[in-house]
Amino acid sequence: MNFNTTVKGSLLEGFYPAGWDMERIEECCALSGEKALLRESFWNEKFMPFTCENVGDFDIFMGHEIAFEIKKAKDNGQRIVLICPVGPMGMYRWAVYFLREWNINCGHVWCFNMDEWSDGDGNTLASDHPAGFENAMNGALYAPLGDLTVPHEQRNFATKENLPLYAEKITQLKKEGARLVLIYGIGRVMHIAFWEPHFAAEFASLEEWKAQTHRIGAKLHPMTIEQNALTSFKSRTTLVPCRANTIGPGLFLQADYAIGGCDGVFGRGMQWQGLSVMNTLHYGPDMWIPSTFVPTLPGKLFILKELTLPLNPDVN
Repeated sequence: MNFNTTVKGSLLEGFYPAGWDMERIEECCALSGEKALLRESFWNEKFMPFTCENVGDFDIFMGHEIAFEIKKAKDNGQRIVLICPVGPMGMYRWAVYFLREWNINCGHVWCFNMDEWSDGDGNTLASDHPAGFENAMNGALYAPLGDLTVPHEQRNFATKENLPLYAEKITQLKKEGARLVLIYGIGRVMHIAFWEPHFAAEFASLEEWKAQTHRIGAKLHPMTIEQNALTSFKSRTTLVPCRANTIGPGLFLQADYAIGGCDGVFGRGMQWQGLSVMNTLHYGPDMWIPSTFVPTLPGKLFILKELTLPLNPDVN
């Protein structure tokens, strides 16, 4: 029995994004285990997923990849633009470690936070708010780098004033020879940044969807809110903002290289990200599932091995 046939008439009717092909999603989930990392025809020839045995390895590998991109740009006399997430986060500690070990001054680095919590008008949390992404980046990356840090004027946060300027700033930096590196996680509803799947309903074509550079006060999907309640707000759904400012595919699909990370494991056999990983890798590019475009970009996606194991029910 396919229990998805029982959605009609239930409280979940109209809850899932309208463009999701549930049978196709299930087919992707069945590719877990030995078939989890089999290459697909739509993958970029320079895209590669890597499994990590544990969170410690995950943080080190991803942090090294970020630091090495910064170092390579420095060695080549090139500017580098980083689109930065707040989640995952553990990799920043190791990026700092390697950059300090190699004595890499980050004066050639421009950073653009991909999103930030907001209200409906795009007003964001104070820069020092404990739940704010600006505060998180200052604590995880900029302050620990010390005198090697990214200059203040080269740090960009997704405020309603600055986010609309991202596209122009990044375009100019690329014209000047900068390399654009996307760093990302993948959401429960398979978003990149807070670019949610239900936004696809607003666009007449894939080309129109791909042209969107940002959104102010974006309405978040309930699954996104609940994911963040569990992972960032100690289960307090009432504290999670329902909106955010976010970049769109018009920016993240411009990346010259992409560094991704999926570490959504709770322990004791519980996790939230396996479905998201399997569909990112195998569903095929579709604007109703934004993360499906990740494999079309050159780069590496670091995945906790547990997320690639068979996604079977377990009530033991």
